Amino acid sequence: MDLRKLKTLIDLVSESNVSELEITEAEGKVRIVKGGVAPVMAPVMAPVAMPAVAAPMPEATAAAAPAAPSVQAESAGHAVKSPMVGTFYRAASPGAKPFVEVGTQVKEGQTICIIEAMKILNEIEADKSGTVTQVLCENGQAVEYGQPLLVIE
Repeated sequence: MDLRKLKTLIDLVSESNVSELEITEAEGKVRIVKGGVAPVMAPVMAPVAMPAVAAPMPEATAAAAPAAPSVQAESAGHAVKSPMVGTFYRAASPGAKPFVEVGTQVKEGQTICIIEAMKILNEIEADKSGTVTQVLCENGQAVEYGQPLLVIE
């Protein structure tokens, strides 16, 4: 996409009621977001190949607010925290059995959940061996970086 075309798109967004514009062409993708004073142009990364895991579907269509970290979770054992912002899933697909339940024995490196971020499914592994004592997030819930997902003792 040439510079003149980008300038024209930025001008159109700044003069209209549109707050965000995303254009995809053969050369790549451009996203223009109108800020408070001037529009901001942010390049968007090209899509990356998906892992072989089937994409889980959220059970509710409404966006769930991130849950506040449990105070007792911090003191009761080792909290496995989210390494990224995304959507938490307990299983590899909607009808599949969850990776772990309360009472499940896990080993370090074992997959305990999935976090979907930017259409990429990221398997989250246990960073400690032990027994799962609490699952702190609901399936399909939005999670923040550093938010406790479950507790291992």
